[in-house]
Amino acid sequence: MSSSVESRQAKMIAELRVFIKKVLSDPTIAVKSVDIARKYRNEANADELMAREISANTTIRIPENWSEADKMFLEILHEVLDDEEALY
Repeated sequence: MSSSVESRQAKMIAELRVFIKKVLSDPTIAVKSVDIARKYRNEANADELMAREISANTTIRIPENWSEADKMFLEILHEVLDDEEALY
């Protein structure tokens, strides 16, 4: 594995560790994030709208230039909504 790949993976893991600590310290983050994702799910620029509102209403900060961890978080929100929809 190249050092650039290892560096990217290490950075992503560090970002995810910070994120997980925030979610564990404030359980309302998950609920708020899913509610926000649900609100914008069918919009053309849903990910951008979700990122902005999550950043504005929680301690999670998603910058304009998304990292791999930011993208993963938004993808996971979509997966949660897909799973939720499949239940009904």
